[in-house]
Amino acid sequence: MEEIVQAIIIGIVQGLTEFLPVSSSAHLIVLPRALGWDDELINSSTFVVMLHMGTLGALFVFFWRDVLKLTGAFLALLRERSFGDDPDRKLSLVLLLTIIPAALFGLAFEDWIEGFFYDAVMIIPFILVIGAAVLWLAERIGTRTRELNEADFGDAAFIGVAQAFALFPGISRSGITIAAGLTRGLKREAAARFAFLMGIPIIAGAGLWKARHIVTGEAGDVDIAVLAAGVIAAFVAGWLAIGFMLRYLRDHSLGIFIAYRLVAAAVFLVLLALNT
Repeated sequence: MEEIVQAIIIGIVQGLTEFLPVSSSAHLIVLPRALGWDDELINSSTFVVMLHMGTLGALFVFFWRDVLKLTGAFLALLRERSFGDDPDRKLSLVLLLTIIPAALFGLAFEDWIEGFFYDAVMIIPFILVIGAAVLWLAERIGTRTRELNEADFGDAAFIGVAQAFALFPGISRSGITIAAGLTRGLKREAAARFAFLMGIPIIAGAGLWKARHIVTGEAGDVDIAVLAAGVIAAFVAGWLAIGFMLRYLRDHSLGIFIAYRLVAAAVFLVLLALNT
């Protein structure tokens, strides 16, 4: 029962921090260690991958209309080989192109980064501070004049490369991509919507790639009840976080998340120091 409670708590943390620009990976690595939770499954990459499947489900449920519309637009683009008068055809291609840099970077360095930061966990609070600086800079230089349907291939390249850096715990995939969108002149809500939509293929691809370890048995024995509790918690919390972010950014800056990252960095540093 204790493991299920821990899984639910970690699932909620994952669901919230996947879409709030505060770094889910930093929280998932640091919190179990800081709280002294040493369950093998809770601290495994298998558990983290399946939590991402929960947040992927939240994305599909929240954006199912957009997914259907953009999928249809992309199929029409392939069929007619023309953008025509449909801005969704261009947007669908722009979103797909953003996954290339992160996919290539991930295939080349993900295993090394994952292994390094699970050992060098004390570095993560400092990366949280770097992420806060990135958000602050994006707020300062972003013009916030462009809507989502104005996204172009320059955005795909810039935001796609930015997304690759989310592999470093503490950066935050949503944080770095929203910051990149703001830097390119997107409005805050448009940048968040772009970040969430582009997250669907990259999270799905990464999750399916790593899920093979579970299917083949390489992940070892897995407690399905614990896994299910975490995934469901991540799904519900993720769905709530998406809605909150889109509403919040209509009228507010990223200031509260910048402040949170700085406080979290200090707290994590103290907790890790006390538990090492």
